[in-house]
Amino acid sequence: MLTQNNKILMVVTNGQEMSNGHFAGIWLSEFAEPYEELRANGFEITVVSPKGGESRIDNNSLEDGNIPAGWKEIADLLRNTESIDTVNADDFAAIFLPGGHGTMFDFPENSKLHSLLRNFAEEGKSIGAVCHGPAGFVGASFSDGTPIVQDKTITAFTDSEEKGVGLDHEVPFLLESKLRELGASFVPAEDWTDNTQTDGKLVTGQNPQSSISVARELVKTLKE
Repeated sequence: MLTQNNKILMVVTNGQEMSNGHFAGIWLSEFAEPYEELRANGFEITVVSPKGGESRIDNNSLEDGNIPAGWKEIADLLRNTESIDTVNADDFAAIFLPGGHGTMFDFPENSKLHSLLRNFAEEGKSIGAVCHGPAGFVGASFSDGTPIVQDKTITAFTDSEEKGVGLDHEVPFLLESKLRELGASFVPAEDWTDNTQTDGKLVTGQNPQSSISVARELVKTLKE
């Protein structure tokens, strides 16, 4: 049995249909690759979502609509997640937020997620997020009201990448711009390149290409 110091909470989106008719869900590789990396390093992972139940996979993250054979067991974990309301921050050493456009809709509205992030930040525990996962930081603040990303060096899916995929008018806000508004020191790289930023125990990645790097950096913060 692993100790609580080996437990990581992964929060995934329940998703939402966008105005163009596409269902914005979780980006599979941003869940599966970090999950594999964290498990390989001996961590026990609990997967939750804002509502519980299914975290639907975004079809755009699948090749020919198929889940890779090596990820089918991991993908099955998304079929029936626990509700985020069932967990306690004290039980986990770290929290990780995979991306997918669905996070842009339900993460900024979820007060329990914001409460968890505040707890992790104030306790100096590790926080990781990749691509659109940092949408969870929007609305998350310290007890004094300061945004948890203020003056933090971070990255996330860039405005350029959002425009590149043609969804800049489908999301409720542009993530890079919003994080800058909250006072973050945002560090972008070229579109679709691996870019990971670490500021203390806060680790963020820009896009799907950064998923494994974020997980590896998160592990480093947990072993310090």
